[in-house]
Amino acid sequence: MKPLEGVTILEFSTMITASFAAMQMCEQGARVIKVEPLNAGDPLRYIGATKGGISSLFANCNRGKEAIRVDIKTEAGQALIREMVPEVDVVIHNFRPGVMDRLGLGGDALRALNPRLIYTAISGFGNTGPKSGSPAYDPIIQAQSGITATQGKEEPAFFRTLICDKITAYTACQAVTSALYLREKTGEGQHIDLSMLDAGLFFIFPDGFQNHTLLDDDVAPQPLLIDLLYELTVTKDGAVTISAGTADQQMRSLIAMGMEHLLADERFDDMQKLLTNIDVFKSLVAGEYLKHTTDEVIAKMTEADVPCARFLDRDEVLAQEQLQANGSIDVIDHPLMGSMRVVKSPPRFGGDVLEPGSPSPDHGQHTRQVLASFSVGEDRIEKMFGDGVVS
Repeated sequence: MKPLEGVTILEFSTMITASFAAMQMCEQGARVIKVEPLNAGDPLRYIGATKGGISSLFANCNRGKEAIRVDIKTEAGQALIREMVPEVDVVIHNFRPGVMDRLGLGGDALRALNPRLIYTAISGFGNTGPKSGSPAYDPIIQAQSGITATQGKEEPAFFRTLICDKITAYTACQAVTSALYLREKTGEGQHIDLSMLDAGLFFIFPDGFQNHTLLDDDVAPQPLLIDLLYELTVTKDGAVTISAGTADQQMRSLIAMGMEHLLADERFDDMQKLLTNIDVFKSLVAGEYLKHTTDEVIAKMTEADVPCARFLDRDEVLAQEQLQANGSIDVIDHPLMGSMRVVKSPPRFGGDVLEPGSPSPDHGQHTRQVLASFSVGEDRIEKMFGDGVVS
């Protein structure tokens, strides 16, 4: 039995955050019903490599779900959603603050119909304040949360991935499952508000804001540990990454490369001093690595049990033996998209890998079946199709 079996989720979303959060819960057993507008649907359907009218990006964030098309801008569409809510455990959306309230589908309205409902509203900046109504995409939140500041040294730099979208999705999953656990003890649902800005700052703060945490005047700022770990080590024929993050690992790495004399240098004889003098240290060791090939450095570090790795391109990542041993990747046949690679959900429950859910749905693929499962009569379903309420 999967952990979230028996949980039903209504998802109203565009792009990544709510879609990716709901898919993760779907992989863990929840039934997820994705509600999309009648015309184009979720814009994510059309971004990136596309086949059969579905993009790979959409497929990667929406497998296992049922998809229905409802015009929630109409009174009849809103009434249909409200009719479904008493049989739903979670509603999740990532619309701007106030949008769902104006549609009569806000937290107060829906939780009045179902006090056990977990209502989860994801926004860019939060419900109050000068930016509460501003549009937000991942690069905007990276810039505003300090993530770009921690990646660049002389100028800001982006994570070249939708990191704020995805960390917000993970945070939403954790919040929803916590609320479900609390509901088991109290019988009551929750209204959860979550902003991408807060999630991004919470994510980057522990290490990225080390020198902005302690506030007394006698605190001595120090170089960040990330400046030691996240460096390219150039070799005779390429480069490696070496993460010697403790004094013991630094000692073993220096011995492995024949630079043990630096252990007696008072500038580097403990980790704090080494971090303080990190630029000098790097310049002294760089020349030694240039004398050895990448394979030689990897062998030396592996023998010394120092974390190290060569840089892999995307094809090499997917081919590595460790992922095969973990059973992390599968290939499935999508009825519209053909053969496609999927990465399985990371958690193992009881040692079992969570197998990927059904392929991502076509736009409105399950409208009839889902409405029938909520006891909507066939005649009424036909009328709603005819009236353009659903499709």
